[in-house]
Amino acid sequence: MSSQRMLLPRSTPSAAGVSSRGVIALLDRLAADSVECHSLMVVRRGQVVAEGWWTPYSAERPHLLYSLTKSFTSIAVGLVIADGLLSLDDLVVELLPDHVPDDIAEQGRRLTVHHLLSMTAGHSTDSLEEAWQLEPDDLVKGFLRVPFTEPEGTRHTYDNATTFVLARIIERLTGQGLPEFLDQRLFRPMGIEGAEWDRVASGAAFGFHGLHLTTEAIAAFGELLLRGGVRDGRQLVPRDWVELATRQHIETLPPEDDLANPDFLCGYGYQFWGSRHGYFGNGAFGQQCVVVPSHDLVIVVTANVVEGHPLPGAFWDCLLPGLEDGAGSAQDDELLAARLRRLSLTPVQGSAAPERSAQATVDASAENSALPEGTSVAVEPTNDGWQLQLGETLKIAVSHEGWLESSPLGRPVVASGAWQGDLFVAELYVITTPHRVRLTVDSGAGTAIATWTTVPLTGPSLELHLRSPLMTRPDVS
Repeated sequence: MSSQRMLLPRSTPSAAGVSSRGVIALLDRLAADSVECHSLMVVRRGQVVAEGWWTPYSAERPHLLYSLTKSFTSIAVGLVIADGLLSLDDLVVELLPDHVPDDIAEQGRRLTVHHLLSMTAGHSTDSLEEAWQLEPDDLVKGFLRVPFTEPEGTRHTYDNATTFVLARIIERLTGQGLPEFLDQRLFRPMGIEGAEWDRVASGAAFGFHGLHLTTEAIAAFGELLLRGGVRDGRQLVPRDWVELATRQHIETLPPEDDLANPDFLCGYGYQFWGSRHGYFGNGAFGQQCVVVPSHDLVIVVTANVVEGHPLPGAFWDCLLPGLEDGAGSAQDDELLAARLRRLSLTPVQGSAAPERSAQATVDASAENSALPEGTSVAVEPTNDGWQLQLGETLKIAVSHEGWLESSPLGRPVVASGAWQGDLFVAELYVITTPHRVRLTVDSGAGTAIATWTTVPLTGPSLELHLRSPLMTRPDVS
């Protein structure tokens, strides 16, 4: 775990014109909607006024941002442009000439940096999977080979491969990997330490996914944007780039299933979403950095939720009505602070039964299985819980009525468990990500089921996601 200094000053909600009752209403709303939150931070007038982590998640841990990573890549592009190395009208084929396929369509030759940033290349769907299939060893070339169905610049299609290409352009022009470039130009000047990156098999950063940051680091990024790229009196990012990247460049269309979140129908900028109030960076399963300039407000949430969640709409309903001088009271602030201190996900309920052990093999026929068919499972009691042995490589410590942490392959997993009759049940949180695995061992039948609550977009293998850094092919959709 990283230990990094405080990045933002603190204040009470009432002193910053925030209603603590509004924040409590937000917590109630998220609980009522069964949103599994991992952290929440509210920043008003440059000061943190509410912050909380649902145990076992905690302030010092980085959390996988998924596609919120794209907004950081956008800022990197802006810095390269400010350095005079790149322009919005530069052609992709001229920037990455070694990745141009022989059979490239004329539209592919016309694609510019603007088309990549605004996701208006002209593909009808996310091109990532098809690009990978066409060119397993060169995703840029595969992207340029995917057929175009719309003229460039005319329609927004959420397209992960565009950001992958942007990351490769940054590397080509700067001579640095995206993580190294952002560390030098953004993170270190901001005081952000411990950024982690998942990578493709070659070792390069995804660009569209894979950044892990603490909640406060995300909030400090949002505050940097709100202040026009200024941090501690230094212009780290050009103001005109922040304004350009966060304004609408193309309309966004409702999905075919008509289950549209209204805040995703407010247009798309340069790797930022417009919203009904301000703009935001968004990642799968509920990772959001919301910036509301009209209210001098930044809201950050990390979570493990599915499609159809109420974010960021719940912020508007619960927080905005209470933003005014004189909102709330010291008593309300104390009630909120006490609520935030108690935030926790529920450990597995049941008995310790310290004399019991179990042996089983995995039945992988269950949907979303995290372990291969036939994987051996052993449950052995210890002084403070159990040790799980999953196959030959994974040894995981499990607590009764609490949480234990282990790192069998480099990436931490935090676990809670209990006996429920003849079943041993454990929750395994891959704690620097949104995801967890529920393991159920039937001691009588000698079988075990291990399923993800939400399957990581990089695949279902638990072993893969416990390796640090995670390295996989770039097929996240």
